[in-house]
Amino acid sequence: MELGHPIAAGNTAKVYIVQDKIVKVFREDLPAGTSFYEAEKQRYALSKGLPVPKIINVTKIDGRQAIMMEKISGLTLGELLLENRNLAQHYIEMSIDIQQSIHRISADSFEPMTEKLARQIGEAERLSQSQKTALLLKLTEMPVKKQLCHGDFHLFNLIMGDQITIIDWVDASAGDSRADVYRTYLLYTQFSSELAELYLQLYCIKTGLLKEEIMEWAPIIAGARLAEGVLSEDSDRLLEIVDKLSLRG
Repeated sequence: MELGHPIAAGNTAKVYIVQDKIVKVFREDLPAGTSFYEAEKQRYALSKGLPVPKIINVTKIDGRQAIMMEKISGLTLGELLLENRNLAQHYIEMSIDIQQSIHRISADSFEPMTEKLARQIGEAERLSQSQKTALLLKLTEMPVKKQLCHGDFHLFNLIMGDQITIIDWVDASAGDSRADVYRTYLLYTQFSSELAELYLQLYCIKTGLLKEEIMEWAPIIAGARLAEGVLSEDSDRLLEIVDKLSLRG
């Protein structure tokens, strides 16, 4: 299969358009089954009525795991926001409505978020053993829930077409929606603290959640993100968030 040039590249995969289909090709070093698990998550989300691209095939291309899915035409909400920053609140509110619709779904068959976070914290090389111990202890004190959590929810994973379609389900898990909200907040702070604060403020207004409830997840999510090896991420700022846990203790 001739892939051509990727139209997008993330931390785990590159995305191509082939014969009017989307082909997501994963990094060679990812565990076997990564493509299968993401496809299953996407199929489950679709079965629950969420606007998600249909999976066509799970395959291998040049020895690498790949998913072929329907092509969704349109711009992401992130791209639309960059075109008109005055509509920031409008797009953020739209995204929050969608995120809430995800969180209302039970995900009993998904990997528990707590197990995923514990594994990532254990793998984070920048964390000291004492930091890992403190984070894992904090994690045991957090509520265990089975809400569907996207795990990488932000405006650039929402495509505006005939409807808003949710893409990139590789990090989805079953857990506490407040952790998923903090994860989104953390991703936004990497690029714009103003956008991040607007998102958190609007989310709390719409849901009645307290900011303090969401921020309880801060050191755990930041610590786990250190294991992801995202080149654009500032690991020092994540460590500062982790260190606030010891300051509180």
